[in-house]
Amino acid sequence: MKWFRKHLFASALMAGMAAAGAAHAEDGTIKFGLLQDFTAVYTFVSGEYNQGQRDYLTLVNQEGGIDGQKFEAIVRDTGNQPQRGIEAYNRAREEGAILFDFLSTPVSRALVDSVLKDKVVMITPVHGRGDASDGETFPYIFPMMATYWSQATVLAKYLEDHGGLEGKKIALVHIDSPFGREPIPVLEDLAKDKKFEFKAFAYPSPGNEQSATWSEVRRFRPDNVLIWGAGGGQPVSVREAIRNGIPPENVLSVVWLAETDAKNVGADTMKGVKRFEAVATGKDNPILKRIQEKVIDAGLGAGEAANVGTSYYNIGVATMAVAVEAARQALQSEGAPLTGEKLKAGFEKIKDFNAEGLMPAVTITAKDHQGGGAGRVSQWNGEAWEPVSDWGAAYQDIVQKEIAHGAASFKEGK
Repeated sequence: MKWFRKHLFASALMAGMAAAGAAHAEDGTIKFGLLQDFTAVYTFVSGEYNQGQRDYLTLVNQEGGIDGQKFEAIVRDTGNQPQRGIEAYNRAREEGAILFDFLSTPVSRALVDSVLKDKVVMITPVHGRGDASDGETFPYIFPMMATYWSQATVLAKYLEDHGGLEGKKIALVHIDSPFGREPIPVLEDLAKDKKFEFKAFAYPSPGNEQSATWSEVRRFRPDNVLIWGAGGGQPVSVREAIRNGIPPENVLSVVWLAETDAKNVGADTMKGVKRFEAVATGKDNPILKRIQEKVIDAGLGAGEAANVGTSYYNIGVATMAVAVEAARQALQSEGAPLTGEKLKAGFEKIKDFNAEGLMPAVTITAKDHQGGGAGRVSQWNGEAWEPVSDWGAAYQDIVQKEIAHGAASFKEGK
């Protein structure tokens, strides 16, 4: 009898979940699970990023949706914990979500197998595993912006175009984590090809204390330094570089360097520091202007009005602009109601999409889920970030080598 009751309950539960999923799929609402870390590691970015995502979806809804379909954001905190992420994912799946963004490399990595099995879309912009750019190996995962490998090559191309690389000394100062070490292989390959001396210097997590590392960097006497950290460690890196005699204009950062970091360092002190830029900053964009008018001024914003136009807010907006474009493509070609499989097909139909100039043109194919790997370099001018290069990708043959290696390892179960 216990066995019967147990299995009767399980069958009823599964039937209820299936019915709920069907109901949500047919109610005209497209649901995105924005299950992110608001309390632990990624708090330096998640608030503004998530607000940008939600405000963009609100804008789309205010403008009538896509073919009458409206969007809903399911937002929950994972605390950067894989188990909490898995629980949040399962719950959101039951509620009908067909796209997920965890903005957490540990959580997104923990859910790769589930996403591939469940055939729902996971986007991993500026986080996650770069080898997921291989759409044939990871059919439901879309980095859809430049991977860290591509970011490193764009920065290197800028240096090559402004003074050359041959005979130079290039240092990478990075947090001692897989993220921090990620650009090392592409920079080593470039050093051989472009004939410059490259050396990496690690500092311990979380990056509050880096003085010993920068003493070693000073002895190396680099021409340029790439800093590869996130959160509180980044302004520490900038301050240490300057303290050790490296001019600000010779410091270049991964994407994780924002307006708040400039304030922490000192807006004038940080003048000249450069960074990789995935998305334009500021409000001088048609989408941002409409968000201001139809969402923020209308009292529908998901956070502080002052965040609109900041680096991380705009990245959030861009992620949802791409996702909504994928939904539009899917509805046109596959029809409603949308499923994860249909949305995947929509992503792979995106061609030369730049969110009305907010980001570099992205083309996503069944093979390339990175979207081309383009970005640009911007420089802190004392008040804001201003671009000092055009949008573009660089040395993608070297990047593809790393993508192929990682995808092959995944297939082999390593």
